[in-house]
Amino acid sequence: MLKRKKLRHNEYYDMQSCFDNLYARSADGQNFYELMRLIGSDENIRLAYRNIKRNTGSKTEGTNKLTIEDVKDLSVEQVIEKVQHMLCAYEPEKVRRVFIPKANGKVRPLGIPTMWDRILQQCILQVLEPICEAKFHKHSYGFRPNRSTHHAKARFEFLINQAGLYHCIDVDIKGFFDNVNHSKLLKQIWSIGIRDKALLSIISKLLKAEIEREGIPTKGTPQGGILSPLLSNIVLNELDWWVSDQWESFKTTFNYKHPGKYQALKKTNLKECFIVRYADDFKILCRTRSQAIKMNYAVKDFLKTRLHLETSDEKSQVINLKKNSSEFLGFSIKAVRKGKTRMGYVAQSKMTKKAKSNALIKIKEAIKVIQKKPCMETVWHYNTVVMGIQNYYSAATQITNNLSELTSILSKTLYNRLKDLRKEAEFSDMTSTLQKRYKGYEPKFFKIRNMVFVPIYAQRHKTNLCFSQNTCNYTAEGREKIHKTLKAINKNVLRSIMKSFIPNRTIEYNDNRISKFVAQYGKCAVTGVELGLNDWHCHHKNPYHLSKDDRFSNLVVLHEAIHRLVHVKNTEKINLLLEALQLDRKQKEKINELRRLCQNDSI
Repeated sequence: MLKRKKLRHNEYYDMQSCFDNLYARSADGQNFYELMRLIGSDENIRLAYRNIKRNTGSKTEGTNKLTIEDVKDLSVEQVIEKVQHMLCAYEPEKVRRVFIPKANGKVRPLGIPTMWDRILQQCILQVLEPICEAKFHKHSYGFRPNRSTHHAKARFEFLINQAGLYHCIDVDIKGFFDNVNHSKLLKQIWSIGIRDKALLSIISKLLKAEIEREGIPTKGTPQGGILSPLLSNIVLNELDWWVSDQWESFKTTFNYKHPGKYQALKKTNLKECFIVRYADDFKILCRTRSQAIKMNYAVKDFLKTRLHLETSDEKSQVINLKKNSSEFLGFSIKAVRKGKTRMGYVAQSKMTKKAKSNALIKIKEAIKVIQKKPCMETVWHYNTVVMGIQNYYSAATQITNNLSELTSILSKTLYNRLKDLRKEAEFSDMTSTLQKRYKGYEPKFFKIRNMVFVPIYAQRHKTNLCFSQNTCNYTAEGREKIHKTLKAINKNVLRSIMKSFIPNRTIEYNDNRISKFVAQYGKCAVTGVELGLNDWHCHHKNPYHLSKDDRFSNLVVLHEAIHRLVHVKNTEKINLLLEALQLDRKQKEKINELRRLCQNDSI
């Protein structure tokens, strides 16, 4: 959903055609020399603010203690001027080091840039992403628009089920994000076609930004930086294509029709192999064990000599999926016989031991919170934890068995900790949404203060679909598959709103008035009339001079005449407007509600 919102934001600020052009030129093999002008454009900076303010991390402080709250009250001109000045003479501020605890007791180090550095990185990301997307391998799924872990898992299972590949290479890169070679990365960015030296200089400075209490890093991309996921994909894109060129995208002199090429390649000594990658977690599937063993050595050598990355010998291995399982993205995947008599194998998946252990810890913590504070909010938090686990692992074919195991363990915890707090409940006590979700299941239901506990085991397997390669944010056909929201809005009016902003008003207000216009489909909130270029106003429900509140929830888009009727106090003028507008009872009620908030008498 967040990725779809970002796509709509591109269109709000009229940047979509620009990004489409970058994508098309990159796909055509062109190089880019003057990207800084685009990165520092007014529209791109306003778009960066819009994208970044929605992130949960926007309220996280950097080393200078600033958050998005310190930016939103600035005017549009001030924000644009600040970012453009940073781009002209960029020097990154210190990165804040934060350690996030992992379920296994270890910690994950994050590097949190300051808020202004994050906005600047977002400006760069927006321009680089379409260029890189045109060059990335189609079976790389991590940190990319519209793709997910479930797409990566679906591709892995497709290669088992449809291609009949059962020999899997597991390679573990030691501390990938902490060991990326800076010089190699900058060369890879250059090879992709990004040849703007001023931009490369800024990226180099970002990579070498000083980390609080640790000094200047000599390698690695800090986890937590907005640009880091894209940079990590650039590093491993070379691996994707190197493996792919061994077989999948091997170029032949004769132009075969599919699948004739693969039939011809099988007569050679080439290694039949396919890669599926999600961030630094990747699998390579081969036809035979001997091919897999050779490929295993070749991949390790490629990572060491070409990408300067070390691999773990203990965790790297060749697995026969018919005999043993391979762990990928929290799932344990194995090839099992389709039936007792039928030939062939099919992928079977379940939660890994680590995934089950993590799920147990999360649910037990949620139960402890309920014990300390038994109320609807804590039970709802427990429900969201359980449903989150159900949603993610529903992709496992053995999900019901896995969750039943968790239920048998956790039922004791639930009883011992909550026996005096919870009461028996009926299925009908659930909200309509939960009733729809858990229809057909008949466990023993319990509740606290009318909030029913969801049953842990109640989740059926959902089949994953492979990613549709036609889906793309940067082609008109690709976007058709993603959303149709903006078709309901007059594009000329929307373009005019995007290009204009109210001077001397906050960037938060200017951004939210666009959101509100789109949320109302370009229609007046009172009359439902479609609004034109010059006949609409954005109204503060609670008067701005009293509330100083520019939030989305405090705004409403009205026809200009309706807006006057909300504020006017002269009885004669009110009657003239009422006569001209011919409002019905419901419309008058809406007007009066807005008038009361403005401390005006009802009409």
